[in-house]
Amino acid sequence: MKFLVIKRTVVWSAFMFIVLCAVLAIPLGENSMSAVFFGDNLRKVPVYNVDITEKKIAISFDAAWGADKTEQIMEILNEYDANATFFLVGFWAEKYPELVKKIHENGYEIGTHSNTHPDLTKLSAEQIKLELQTSMDTIKSAVGDELNIKLFRAPYGAYNNTVIETAESLGLQTIQWNVDSLDWKGISGAEISERIMTRASPGSIILCHNNSDHILDALPIVLDRLKNQGYTICSIGEIVYSENYTIDRAGVQHLNN
Repeated sequence: MKFLVIKRTVVWSAFMFIVLCAVLAIPLGENSMSAVFFGDNLRKVPVYNVDITEKKIAISFDAAWGADKTEQIMEILNEYDANATFFLVGFWAEKYPELVKKIHENGYEIGTHSNTHPDLTKLSAEQIKLELQTSMDTIKSAVGDELNIKLFRAPYGAYNNTVIETAESLGLQTIQWNVDSLDWKGISGAEISERIMTRASPGSIILCHNNSDHILDALPIVLDRLKNQGYTICSIGEIVYSENYTIDRAGVQHLNN
């Protein structure tokens, strides 16, 4: 009969290794030991939606190409007493300065969507800064230097730490979305509204585009249904926290206690 002899030091080492792995695996946040050890700690995340209990929801419109429907969008928003955020690309603002001015004069929030709509993750910090600063300067030249731009949405929703940190250095909060209307795909107004309504909840940020094919068909349906459900339709700046907050790995912004 053979016996397997295991030294006490081997058993102890194996036990300590298991304990260490268990400790490192505990999800204690972005700067936890586990995150540092496994290399996933420093991944920054934008705001996708906000943890709130009030029935408030934010709708946003990215403006990069075309402007035919922008004034009608504002008319519909006004009809339903709804606010909104418009993320403007610099070259769009340069081409349509009067529309930029109207958006501002009608009280809608304006954020930057870069200057030339590139994939910012492929650029250096200096190039990203130039994109953002140039776009903000162009927007401000249309409405006046008193405009304080606080929000930024990355083209294609593409971001990394460099993108977010560069935006932060310019005083910009990076905003994504958790409700994608997919209006840019050319789907019908009914399909757009159904996508939004089946995904919307308090604190949601809805992504739309100012010149998508059927946004004018969808918008009244969406606003009417949201209003009937008791929602207040806000700009993003009205629901996001600007200080004393954390963002979890899913992109949900929480107010710190």
